[in-house]
Formats: sequence, structure tokens, C-alpha cells
Amino acid sequence: MVADAHEASVPRVRHQVRDLLRSQGISGERCQDVVDGVLLIVSELVTNAVTHAALLSPRVVTEVVIDGVQVRVAVEDGHPHRPKAVESDHGQTGGRGLMLVKCIALQSGGSCDVEGTGDGGKVIWASLPLPLPAEGAVGSAAE
Repeated sequence: MVADAHEASVPRVRHQVRDLLRSQGISGERCQDVVDGVLLIVSELVTNAVTHAALLSPRVVTEVVIDGVQVRVAVEDGHPHRPKAVESDHGQTGGRGLMLVKCIALQSGGSCDVEGTGDGGKVIWASLPLPLPAEGAVGSAAE
């Protein structure tokens, strides 16, 4: 999903990801924690790209990969700065987004990282494990 680095892109991308998850059967009560986590991660990462990278990166690319075991979300922009997830001062009103993404990923049993791209930008990704199929169910959540 390619979007302009503009505030209006945040809810638009989030809704596209929600619709993609639904179309892949990742919905309902059994998957609610994964869906909520993925949508919050998408909101945070796209917001960060729009807020901090827009001058150098007029477009933001969001990729979602569902492989039956996990959902991996990656947001790429053209800005070279590779942020770190750090706890911020309690007096600050911002700066906690990447820490929130890291916490959501790790608490669910997933992972996240920031990597450079070949053209000097970065991609920030997080993966969340999918719940095991319900006992007696045929197939998996991603089918």
C-alpha cells in the first residue's frame, strides 16, 4: 500500500489493513488481540513516517504479510534516520510510539526491528503471531 506522507493517510492505511485482515479470515473474537495490535502498530508507524519523514519521503509504503503463522507489518519511508525504541520523559507528550510498537510485538510473542533500505531510507517492521486454530477447526486463520 503506497500512501502520501500526509495525516489523512493514517486512517486510510489502517482501514486498508483492517480490510485485508478480514479478507484473510483474521477477524472475530479469537483474533481480536492480533487485529487490535496490528492496527495500533500500523497507526503508530504510519504516523511516525508522516510526522518525521515527510520532507525527505513524500510517500510511505506499508506492507502486510500473512503467512498462516504470523502477521508482519512493515512501513518504509525514504528518511535515513533509524529511530530507537526508548522510554521517554513522563513530561513529554510524544515520543513513545516506537516503544509502544515494541511492547505490543514482544508481549504477543512477536518481534520488531528497524532496518536500512538500499536507497538510504528505512523500514520499521513488527510481527505478531496468529492464534492457533480452534480445536476441531479445519485449516488456519489465514485461509
